[in-house]
Amino acid sequence: MKFLLDNWILVFAALVSGTLLAWPMLKRGAGGGGISTTEAVRLINREKAVLVDVAEPAEFAAGHAGGARNIPLGSLEGAKGLPTNKALPVVLLCPSGARAARAAALLRKLGHEQAVAVAGGTTAWREAGLPVDKSA
Repeated sequence: MKFLLDNWILVFAALVSGTLLAWPMLKRGAGGGGISTTEAVRLINREKAVLVDVAEPAEFAAGHAGGARNIPLGSLEGAKGLPTNKALPVVLLCPSGARAARAAALLRKLGHEQAVAVAGGTTAWREAGLPVDKSA
């Protein structure tokens, strides 16, 4: 106990550094980082997940995941392309993954409890060697 009192600054520094090192894992565990492309493919193949790209139409036309529906983030609420069965998983993509994470949070608020974003977005999808289509 005397050691802890005499070296409280060192103990405090150790606690702060440990917290900072653990923070990314804690954030990812809370759903902040999204799912991997492998997990996305598993959801699509085994659980019949719907793949939705929330990029703007021009970005979508430049390159999107094969089989993805385009519903821009701004028009996501009340969009006709979303599954009516809210228990069905919805996998969301955008070029970087940032808008997809916001879209997943919005869809969960709207009742789609299995809405998830792909970490890294279309870039990660492409780097994983998964099919990418381009619109005319």
